[in-house]
Amino acid sequence: MGYHLGLARIHDPGLQNEHETAARKPDRPTAHAAERVQQLAAFVQETGRYPSRSSGNVSERTLAEWLQRRRREAAVGTLAPALREGLGVLPEWRGVPRAVADEARWQDQLAALAAYRASGQDWPRHKATVTGEEHELGVWLHTQRFMLRRGDLASAKVEPLDAAVPGWRTGRTRGRKPKH
Repeated sequence: MGYHLGLARIHDPGLQNEHETAARKPDRPTAHAAERVQQLAAFVQETGRYPSRSSGNVSERTLAEWLQRRRREAAVGTLAPALREGLGVLPEWRGVPRAVADEARWQDQLAALAAYRASGQDWPRHKATVTGEEHELGVWLHTQRFMLRRGDLASAKVEPLDAAVPGWRTGRTRGRKPKH
């Protein structure tokens, strides 16, 4: 078969260009793709999150897989402009969902720690004997300090920590709390 295609290209030099043009994706999305964009927008609006490929719901999984393919197309520059425009109304649709969720969780923990300290509490502890919010915040704060010591905590994280909870690097002083 390759032999015949090679001969056809020799006899008709424009054939290769015509073939490549025909193989390109259209600039306009199909009706199915436009419907998928609408389904995705409705899903995000209803749930406040993007669909998951590990969901128990088959339609959510297929929508997540469709979105993943569009993200790949966008990354390599082959996404149809109309689809890019349609998806553009969704916040951070190109982002990796886990990274977006991790960043939101980090910001939530920072806000919770700032509120915990503002309520007059001492630095939260992370030991196993502590439970509840104090333990959760203590583990998170301990992780931030550990990452800072190792040099793994980005300055984009250090600066908000310094601003929201001054003294977070040192934390609790050893010994008994001073009497007021």
